[in-house]
Amino acid sequence: MDSNEIVLDVQGLHVDIQTPGGVLHAVRDVSFQVKRGETLCLVGESGCGKSMTSLSIMGLLPKNAKRLTRNLSVLGEELNLASKKRISNLLGNKMAMIFQEPMTALNPAYTIGEQLTEHYLHHKKVSKQQALNRAIELLEKVGIASASQRLAQYPHQLSGGLRQRVMIAMALMCGPELLIADEPSTALDVTIQAQILRLLADLQAELGIAMVLITHDLGVVARIADRVAVMYAGEIVEEGPVKEIFANPQHPYTQGLMSCIPIPGRTPPGGRLGTIPGVVPSLIGQLEGCAFRDRCQYVQAACHQAVPIRSLDSGHSWRCIRTQNEATV
Repeated sequence: MDSNEIVLDVQGLHVDIQTPGGVLHAVRDVSFQVKRGETLCLVGESGCGKSMTSLSIMGLLPKNAKRLTRNLSVLGEELNLASKKRISNLLGNKMAMIFQEPMTALNPAYTIGEQLTEHYLHHKKVSKQQALNRAIELLEKVGIASASQRLAQYPHQLSGGLRQRVMIAMALMCGPELLIADEPSTALDVTIQAQILRLLADLQAELGIAMVLITHDLGVVARIADRVAVMYAGEIVEEGPVKEIFANPQHPYTQGLMSCIPIPGRTPPGGRLGTIPGVVPSLIGQLEGCAFRDRCQYVQAACHQAVPIRSLDSGHSWRCIRTQNEATV
């Protein structure tokens, strides 16, 4: 298994949505790669384009949305050039997605067993019994007791944590090499959240899957990510190894996010946390310069022009007019 193999390559991704008020540029020139066995976390405020990025990769955009890319490939295969039949074969077979709300992602009219085996029977030439055995194996792997009995149950008969475990098992049924998890623990209580995240990390390490994890929780990022991409107003404003991003954030938006996190031993009980003033700009119409400039304490006249991308040899990059030395002052 080659840990340097690029499983997902996204270059110049744009997603435009037609609205009554004009074209909304939901995702703007997003580029990143994910290698085998690597976890990339997409982080940012609600509405920054994280989920739209994941849906566009999976080809699940709403009808009024349009995807444009320079390159979008999985395991070296360019999806823009693939036929509908080929993409259908890739979805669920080589690439899978875990949604944030399992109660709406699972069909209430079908049993857990029927939903787990449907795609497996579609993609693999196996018998119904072999598919059921595979379902039981994965339910046990994700920590569900009495797995064989669960196959006859319906989603409403399971707790939220069990439903999410079923969603993870469903995503893994065909042995995908790319897994996209869109805030998979958001709808769960804190204790179950930790269990689900630990389960995902363990399964990803065991199976060598490339994973894109979407979240707004920087605590989750610190625990599970290898690399992190910070999104703001539809674009990636900073990307790099997770330890470097946390230790030395360069973009003012990333610095603002970090200041909002309480630090054990340093943030006193009841102490004030950092805030980011202002609101996210409208993404409708023509956008020029830095989208964060109206909320940034370092704003300059040059921020209204095209913004350069700074980079370090470590793979750490950020979209800002400020250099590394200026950003760390």
